[in-house]
Amino acid sequence: MKKSVRIILLCLAGVALLFAVCAVWVRVSYRRPYREIVEKSGLPPSLVYAVIKAESGFREKALSAAGATGLMQLLPATAEFICRENGLEFSADRLTEGEYNVRIGCLYLGYLLGRFSAEETALAAYNAGEGTVREWLSDGRYSRDGIHLSSVPYPETKKYLEKILKFREKYLFFYHERT
Repeated sequence: MKKSVRIILLCLAGVALLFAVCAVWVRVSYRRPYREIVEKSGLPPSLVYAVIKAESGFREKALSAAGATGLMQLLPATAEFICRENGLEFSADRLTEGEYNVRIGCLYLGYLLGRFSAEETALAAYNAGEGTVREWLSDGRYSRDGIHLSSVPYPETKKYLEKILKFREKYLFFYHERT
């Protein structure tokens, strides 16, 4: 075999290996656990997975300093409220179970998306709380129209929104979801 043909074959093998490594990295870094629950929720999967990645980094037993628990970092009081609103049995002990947490987290995210006209505002409420965001919307320093946030006063929430948008773009790109 000619030397140039061998070099071309080696280059092609290298490209194929690089592609395989990248594909594995995407599957590990941008996972899609509990797909059946997420897809049945009616929410954009890219949005749900971006929230999970930003909230817990896919750690089912994640616990925040504020007491938020599990993949979607739900406060027990919030999870109890959502369960009551949807006729589900609430169990604080089960919030670290991925399936249970994602089911309730999707219901909560859907609840917020229904309460706020702008998706980004609903996401801010997921992080900072519904009452806090309603206060921001009624304050001309943070909202010009009472629907969209022109400014986010909590640096943590501002960074959170940036992360969600970045992660969502990647999910859309990697998995070709239609919006």
